[in-house]
Amino acid sequence: MKRFFTCLIFSILFMQETTAQNSDARESDLPYYQIPEYPHTYTAGNVSARMIDALGFRYYWATEGLREEDLKFKPSEMARTTRETLDHIYGLSRLIVNAPDRKPNDGSKEKSELTFQQLREKTLQNFKRASDLLKSENGKDMEKNKIVYKRDENTTEYPFWNLINGPIADAIWHVGQVVSFRRSSGNPFNSKVSVFNGKLRK
Repeated sequence: MKRFFTCLIFSILFMQETTAQNSDARESDLPYYQIPEYPHTYTAGNVSARMIDALGFRYYWATEGLREEDLKFKPSEMARTTRETLDHIYGLSRLIVNAPDRKPNDGSKEKSELTFQQLREKTLQNFKRASDLLKSENGKDMEKNKIVYKRDENTTEYPFWNLINGPIADAIWHVGQVVSFRRSSGNPFNSKVSVFNGKLRK
């Protein structure tokens, strides 16, 4: 009987360790666990991509390990909850990727149907795709990377400059809010994250 319980305990510990390892593997499969290596040349596309990489890295760690109570938190009745803030950042990520992807924004929404994990994954993937596009041929002619809004027969265009001071800067702003909110809800940002170096401190 004693041997049985010993085996049972070892089995439980092994399963817990395996589950934790699988969870860590899934996390590290997402973009921006750490910031990518920087390009060797300075071009408009590469510099713009690096700004988005920095945003992606900050978003990854701002949203890592968020609990249900964190997602429901808001600092006042007039403010957004953390989840609503993340919904907004997701919308911004779609604007950010559509410009270098040279696709119009049609106002369609899908955020309400997404779980938090799906929302986080899609947002990170949008940042990564936008960065990759800007490092590719699409980053060589920045004038073509416009923000395009299309509603019915009406089309409105804005230059890439507006993407920088609009959605990109706005997303960075809101990621900072998420960091502040999670601290207030008792689940602070990982202190080992170095945003300067773009990786975890050892």
